[in-house]
Amino acid sequence: TDMNLKVLTKEDIIEIIKYLIELINSKADVDDIDHLSNRRVRNVGEQLSNQFAIGLTRMSRTIRERMNVRDNEVFTPIDLINAKTISSVINTFFGTNALSQFMDQTNPLAEITHKRRMSALGPGGLSRERAGFEVRDVHYTHYGRLCPIETPEGPNIGLISSLCVYAKINELGFIETPYRKVENGVVDISENGIIYLTAEEEEGKVIAQGNAPLNDDGSFIRSRVKSRQDADYPVVEPKRVGLMDVAPQQIASIAAS
Repeated sequence: TDMNLKVLTKEDIIEIIKYLIELINSKADVDDIDHLSNRRVRNVGEQLSNQFAIGLTRMSRTIRERMNVRDNEVFTPIDLINAKTISSVINTFFGTNALSQFMDQTNPLAEITHKRRMSALGPGGLSRERAGFEVRDVHYTHYGRLCPIETPEGPNIGLISSLCVYAKINELGFIETPYRKVENGVVDISENGIIYLTAEEEEGKVIAQGNAPLNDDGSFIRSRVKSRQDADYPVVEPKRVGLMDVAPQQIASIAAS
């Protein structure tokens, strides 16, 4: 199919019906809502830009109202524009938002940990009362992305988590984690051999552990390599390995590692 095509075609309808028939016959898989390819991070900048848009919409409405009231009068932009409409929205966002907190400045570690914290609560998110066990549980896609150790005890368990030590968020809001490329059983140990992958890009790949013993040329010492593939942990031949963890502490956050 042509990826640039923006309309629904007959082929699309046929494929949809085929998929539904396969689903009824248990031959197709349904999307996993807890898979990190189906979850994205809404960072502060995105939320703040949404608030700015609300403020600008309100301001444009007041400008129109003032222009309608003063039909034939001569007026300047100062008479029409009131900046308080935007500043009040921003103040409300930082002052009353459920996710707005004073930064923990006990020490540098507490500060950086607080900055790397993520929440599934707040506007557009879950509530503590409705969040079930599956949402709070550790998922295999959290490996190298969200720390399985650092989460509060009590009602917020699993809903508030921390970014792993090497994880970063891409421009689309998906969490990426680094891996070393492996070709024909040889690990690329150069600086250019590191690639960042999202949970979707990592799907189906055989990934070796970060502490697997290597020769100086990057080849695996052992004939069988402990690895992971999605939710499974096979022991495979080196030539089947496609990626390798960059470090054993990749699974944990800065505070836990």
